[in-house]
Amino acid sequence: MSRIREYLSAQPYSWTVLVVSDGSTDTTPAIAGSFAGSDTRFALHAYSPNRGKGYAVRTGMMEVEGDWLLLCDADLAAPIEEVEKLFAAKAAVAIGSRPLAESKLEIRQPWWREMAGRAFNGAVRALSIRGIKDTQCGFKLFEHKAAKEVFSRCRFDGFSYDFEALMLASALGYRIAEIPIRWSHQEGSKVRLLRDGMRMLRDLVKLRLTFRSRLK
Repeated sequence: MSRIREYLSAQPYSWTVLVVSDGSTDTTPAIAGSFAGSDTRFALHAYSPNRGKGYAVRTGMMEVEGDWLLLCDADLAAPIEEVEKLFAAKAAVAIGSRPLAESKLEIRQPWWREMAGRAFNGAVRALSIRGIKDTQCGFKLFEHKAAKEVFSRCRFDGFSYDFEALMLASALGYRIAEIPIRWSHQEGSKVRLLRDGMRMLRDLVKLRLTFRSRLK
C-alpha cells in the first residue's frame, strides 16, 4: 500500500483507496487498518467469515464512490501506474490483458496455470464474451455509472465474478477496451485449478442461460 500511496499522491486528481478484507486471517486487516488510521484517504472494510473474491469485489465496488473505480489485487501483479493505460482508453470499462502481444509479462505464471487460463478464456469467448482474450486479470477500471449498474446485478461470490461483470457490461451496452499491461506473477494465488475451474465452468453455463434476467 505504500507504493499505491506514493504513486497516487503524485497525481493531480483526488483519490481514495478501499481495502476489502474477505475474512482474511493474515496481516492484511492490520496493515490496512494502520494506513486508514493515519491517512483518511485509506479505508478498510473487513468482515468474517470468508465469502469469496466476487463478494469482496462487489462489496467494494458498491461501497466506494468516485468518477472512476479501479479494482486491483493487493499484490500489485499489475503495477499501480499501469492504470494510466486504462485511463487512456477512454472507455466505460477498460481491462488489463496479459495475452496481448504488446503486454509485458515480467514474471510468467507456471506453464500449466497459463495454459489452463487460456483454455478457460476460450470457453468464455465461446459461451459469453466474444473478442476478449483475458477476462480474469485482476486489474479493471470502470466509469462510475458502469460500475454501479454492473456490480449491482452481479451475483457470483467466487472467482466467476470477472466474466460475470464483463458479460453484464457488454449486455448493458458499455464499451470494453482490452489493454496490454505490464504484469508479474505473484505466488500465493487462492485459485485451485481443478476445484475452482469446475465451479467457474458451471457458473459460465448458468450465466449463459440466465444472464438476461440480470438486466432488469
